[in-house]
Amino acid sequence: MHFSQLKISEPIMRAIADLNYFDPTPIQVQAIPPLLEDFDMLGTAQTGTGKTAAYAIPLLQKITASRPTYQTPVLTSLIVAPTRELAAQIGTSIKQYGKYCKVKVSVIFGGMAKGPQIHNLRSGTDILVATPGRLLDLMGSNFVDLSHVNYFVLDEADQMLDMGFLPDIKRIIAKLPTERQTMLFSATMPKEILSLAGSLLNHPVRISIGSVQRPLDAISQSLYRVSKENKAELLIHLLKDKAISSALIFCRTKNGANRLTKKLLNQSYTAEVIHGNKSQNARTSALKKFKNHESRILIATDIAARGLDISQISHVINYDIPQTPETYLHRMGRTGRAGEVGETISFCSRDELSLLKDIQKHIGMDIPVLKSPIVFSVVETADSKSTSTQANNSPKAQANNSQRHNSGRSADAGHFRHSQSKQSGPRGHQQEQKASDAVNQKSAFTNKRKYK
Repeated sequence: MHFSQLKISEPIMRAIADLNYFDPTPIQVQAIPPLLEDFDMLGTAQTGTGKTAAYAIPLLQKITASRPTYQTPVLTSLIVAPTRELAAQIGTSIKQYGKYCKVKVSVIFGGMAKGPQIHNLRSGTDILVATPGRLLDLMGSNFVDLSHVNYFVLDEADQMLDMGFLPDIKRIIAKLPTERQTMLFSATMPKEILSLAGSLLNHPVRISIGSVQRPLDAISQSLYRVSKENKAELLIHLLKDKAISSALIFCRTKNGANRLTKKLLNQSYTAEVIHGNKSQNARTSALKKFKNHESRILIATDIAARGLDISQISHVINYDIPQTPETYLHRMGRTGRAGEVGETISFCSRDELSLLKDIQKHIGMDIPVLKSPIVFSVVETADSKSTSTQANNSPKAQANNSQRHNSGRSADAGHFRHSQSKQSGPRGHQQEQKASDAVNQKSAFTNKRKYK
């Protein structure tokens, strides 16, 4: 299918052509037609699937069709995102798609001075992209008026839940007009998000792209059993491999990320770091250097990196095992995007074994265990030398292990695919199914339509 078949207006089609995007991704094919027909939407999709364009294109088209170009911009579209980086990315993308639409887009988030943001709002805006905290702050100061909002998008809703933003979201929703079109997107659908969707959406069209219950086929996985004391030494050795052309390394804590960055810089590696204690200017600068390949390594905590859309990351390295299986899959999803091939490497110490067990149970496979390529300078204990024999000897693990260094990385363009995508995934957990009954009842009639 081509974008021209989705009934997209000529100005937006020109902008899409300027970006050298040709074929819509699955989520765009499924989402754009019903959104243009005013349906609410509940979407399950990760970043990197073309999700932003799936809702931004209909918003832009409907705004330009509903008001004269000479009219002063009025806030009619609100998009709420959990992190500063994601909000900035969404704002940039909408401006690209709407470059010929004469639509004003503003982005507000914390960590930056309020003055310039307030100035932009006072001059009028059509679309506002915001993080919850700064939005509530400026609403309380009467700089943001939501009374004319016709289109509301809640992006990365599950991360809002993880970060404790759900009460803030409910306060924002309470200020919105009841007559509006609402879109909720989430990588996972825990029962709290399904409950929110049931109260927020009116007969929604439901779409689901891919699965967060299992890893992508394009991403290989491997694991090293290594003590905490030797993780840095192992990482420094692995980074000598030039096949690791761009590495996103996850640490559990801000202090841990800082310590690891210092160690890598002392070894003459170019490395950037982002976490919640970094200023917004520092985070923006680090991301820019990593995206432009001025720095080969980006070290991050989960909250800082969630939702980032950076193409051509060759490797994700779990320096610390994540606390939940869902976080493991979210980290993993930073590589292997838009048809590319990627690799995830995890370091597991003895006290992280229970976390590893939960991850392997969740994804339904044993992660192949690799033997350390070096003899460590710090002698490991007997406990940390032990390996997961069962994982290492399973047929599935051996097959994945043998393919670990397969080459062939395609450079696909950004969010939009140029080849067939994989769409599959097991059913969600039973408790999620029960929680989704309310949403299913409200959207049951859509099964009779062509939109699913």
